[in-house]
Amino acid sequence: MNFNKKPIWLKVILNIGDKYSKINNLLVTASLNTICQRSDCPNIGNCWKHGVLSFLLLGNICTRSCHFCSIKTGKPKQLNLLEPYKIANTIKKIKIKHVVLTSVNRDDLKDLGITLWLKTIREIKKISTSTIETLIPDFKGQQKPISLLIKEKPELISHNIETVPRLLKQVRSTAKYERSLSLLKYIKKKCDIRTKTGLMLGLGETEVEILNTLKDIRKANIDILTLGQYLSPSFKHYEVQNFINNKKFKYYKNIALNMGFFFVESNPLVRSSYNAYKHIR
Repeated sequence: MNFNKKPIWLKVILNIGDKYSKINNLLVTASLNTICQRSDCPNIGNCWKHGVLSFLLLGNICTRSCHFCSIKTGKPKQLNLLEPYKIANTIKKIKIKHVVLTSVNRDDLKDLGITLWLKTIREIKKISTSTIETLIPDFKGQQKPISLLIKEKPELISHNIETVPRLLKQVRSTAKYERSLSLLKYIKKKCDIRTKTGLMLGLGETEVEILNTLKDIRKANIDILTLGQYLSPSFKHYEVQNFINNKKFKYYKNIALNMGFFFVESNPLVRSSYNAYKHIR
């Protein structure tokens, strides 16, 4: 399938204006990365208009090579220890009301990057009233980084499972389904912070596989679920197998809500941070 041949419901006009330009200029000046830009998110204009940003921590080169992701893979550069301060100051300048923090995987680091994560959260809280969502990697399944993160009390902790078990090795060769589920269960066991996860659809999964995965996620007591259409970043990445229409996304949303999820975002354009500021209410 040609990933460029998108259905009409996936075609969006980038909504940019003065605020978008101001934010972009500040990011360039501070040499900061956002997942909004790195992943070519279709909602970037709308999110930035409402003062919601998703910062990418620990640089812009990942130690893993997921076949769905547009972020570069390779040997990461040395950590920018000023990153936490720069992010906090940018949030203050823009008066961001809700921020999503995520990161590349840094399996090369002894602490897997958690020290810089913690520093960033603390610096944001020092000078801003912005609420915080932490969209975390799996930290190789280690509980210590998660425990340290929980102590910082972000409003929401999220970790994406991304796809059904059968397709995981094809899409995310280093990730493990049970490891991600265990991570989410551990968070709920240790605190009452809201949790969130997401799936991409259109990778070749069946309806039965989707429903079984939703059941697994709900058993982990996850509060919030996001479902969106997978779009291949390039011809070198995992190919889109099928496009899911709005009606089907609404169908899955109703099923998920009936399962007991507190909040469900489900439409083709949904990404992890879609309407993120609403999820902490």
